[in-house]
Parts: sequence; C-alpha cells; structure tokens
Amino acid sequence: MERHERIAKAIAASGKKKGEIAAECGVAASAVTQWISGESKSMKPENLYALAEATGYRAEWLAIGKGPERDEDASNVSPAAQPSRYYRYAVISSVVAGGWGEAVQPYEPGAEDRAELTDYKAKGPAFWLEVEGDSMTSPTPPSIPEGHLILVDTGIEAQPGHLVVAKLEGDEKATFKKLVSDAGQMYLKPLNPAYPIIPINGNCRIIGVVKEAKMKL
Repeated sequence: MERHERIAKAIAASGKKKGEIAAECGVAASAVTQWISGESKSMKPENLYALAEATGYRAEWLAIGKGPERDEDASNVSPAAQPSRYYRYAVISSVVAGGWGEAVQPYEPGAEDRAELTDYKAKGPAFWLEVEGDSMTSPTPPSIPEGHLILVDTGIEAQPGHLVVAKLEGDEKATFKKLVSDAGQMYLKPLNPAYPIIPINGNCRIIGVVKEAKMKL
C-alpha cells in the first residue's frame, strides 16, 4: 500500500471531512487532497504528526507502513517480530549542529523508508535526525559528533539544560544545541566552545528535546 493510500484510508476511517482534517493539520484543503491523491510526493513531519493525531492512526504507519496502524493495535504485533521493550521511529532528515541549516524538511527520496529502534518510549511524536557539523562535538561528555543520530521527542517541554532542536520562525531551518538560561535570557549553546552562543529573542521555536544519540557504523 502506497503512502497516499494509507493516508486516504486513515482519513476515511476517521469519518472527518477533508476540510476538518485540513483545519486540524493547519493546512489548506487542497493540501489534504494532494496527500490523498498522491500528487504531493513529500510531506512535512509536523503535518504528518498532525494528521496522525487527527485520524487516530500512527504516524510511523502513515509514513512508511511499518508497525500497527493504531496504538490500540500494538497488542497484535508478535513479540518475536518486534520486542515490546523497543520502539521504532522514522529517520526523517538531518539537522545542522554548526548553525542554522535545512532540516525537518519533507521526506527526501527514500528517507521515509528509514527507521531506527530504541527502548525509549516517547512522550509525544518522535523522530530521528542525523547530525551535520561539529558544534556539538565537545572535548568532554556529552559530545555528539557529526554522523550521530539523535532522537527528538516533541512531547517534552524544553527546560534549561536540555539538548534541543530549534527551528527558525517562518523558515524551514533548524539547529541542534543545548538550551541554557542566564539572568532570565534563554540561549542556544553549542557544546563546542569554538562556536558562538545564539540568543533566543522570538526568532525561533523549540521543536523537541533530544533524548538519545547513537552512531551508525
């Protein structure tokens, strides 16, 4: 089943009209039509997760057709095929550690087929990003060099001390940094001391908190 067919099935099963789905996802009704028809070859992760919430279907199943269709179907998954202590999240894009760069974009060709396992159960929609650049490479732990995969949980409220992925408002650019506070001012701080600290002044929003990092060999 193709992605647009899964989306069409989920929307039909929800009993909601396309206009209602569009309103809940924050997009135009024409976008929903393109999702259903397959005319849209890519889909922003935030739209995918909004669609999952609107329809009650799992975002991973909508994106790549893997795992149970709904959370309540998880009990039907064979423990031999997928141990219950593990969770599968899609690898959707990359994130620049050295500065603002293209990230959290619509799926690149083939990217929707990538997924990684973890024993971490996310509090909200979660996904993996691949780190680019060396601003999060540190001479002392923690250090997250280029090439690592980071698991981003969008269901956690970011607090000072958290490693986060932040996105520029009105743009599709994002960065991976540590959230810190100094005298009431929030900053995005690289772990590499050679890079500058970025003040947060309404110019960005936090996408999610990084809960795990691992290197793929």
